[in-house]
Amino acid sequence: MEKIKFKIDQNEGGRIDVFLAEKLEYTRSRIKKMCDDGLVYVEGKPVKANKVLKTNENVEVIIQDCVNLDVTPENIPIEIIYQDDDLAVINKPQGLTVHAGNGTHGSTLVNALLYHLDKLSGINGVIRPGIVHRIDKNTSGLLVVAKNDNAHLSLAKQLEDKTCSRKYLALLEGVLKEDSGRIATFIGRNQKDRTKMAVVSDGRQAITDFKVIKRFSGYTLCEFSLLTGRTHQIRVHAKHIGHPIVGDKEYGYKNQKFNLDGQLLHAYKLKFIHPTKNKKVEFSCEIPDYFEKVLKSLK
Repeated sequence: MEKIKFKIDQNEGGRIDVFLAEKLEYTRSRIKKMCDDGLVYVEGKPVKANKVLKTNENVEVIIQDCVNLDVTPENIPIEIIYQDDDLAVINKPQGLTVHAGNGTHGSTLVNALLYHLDKLSGINGVIRPGIVHRIDKNTSGLLVVAKNDNAHLSLAKQLEDKTCSRKYLALLEGVLKEDSGRIATFIGRNQKDRTKMAVVSDGRQAITDFKVIKRFSGYTLCEFSLLTGRTHQIRVHAKHIGHPIVGDKEYGYKNQKFNLDGQLLHAYKLKFIHPTKNKKVEFSCEIPDYFEKVLKSLK
């Protein structure tokens, strides 16, 4: 058994089944069953699936099946950009899931972290130790991992306060007319396919800034900056403006020109205030070879 806790920030709220479905990547029917079984609490009291959350409320979820998940150390090669006693910055490769869940029971980034690092924070429990934020399985790039609870709380607060800067590079289908802009919508579960997200009227606020880096014939290289952190946010927003990410088999075109294993989306820059040094630190990494190969072919 594992307990996972959340605190509702000012941009969150809504029904608890919708909130937890996104956070835990579970179906709403599974969340409803967990509520019916008395496994979901708000301010220490069990709640039903239609409970509407309020700012600053504390949510606690009991996950009963975590003992069946493989959270043992695995010698999976990962690139550690930086590490000290408080944190580590990882360049996650495309194809590696961050943590167990939703059918994945091993060979995750967490399994690799348990092998390569000496310690991880315990705030997110045994399934997600050290994990402050995530990037999709088929998205590559930087994420920061907390080695102790104080560092975890500091980094999580920066994400909540929007003082942690995360920038991505993506190759989009088509040519964007605008040089820069902001995409502001509400994102929630796709009503027709619960495994996907979509722009919906009753979702959670999602804000993404974009800037064109280079235009090609039929494609645009863009930089995206996250102001919120919704599931699949950049991918959904790219589709929303009519320019899905190249290689995205879930949100992009059915007929892909390039033989890719996933979307050309790379978290290339990360900036935050170090939890104990109390100064701004910035990390960056080059785009992967397969991404560069596509760009060269367009030149």
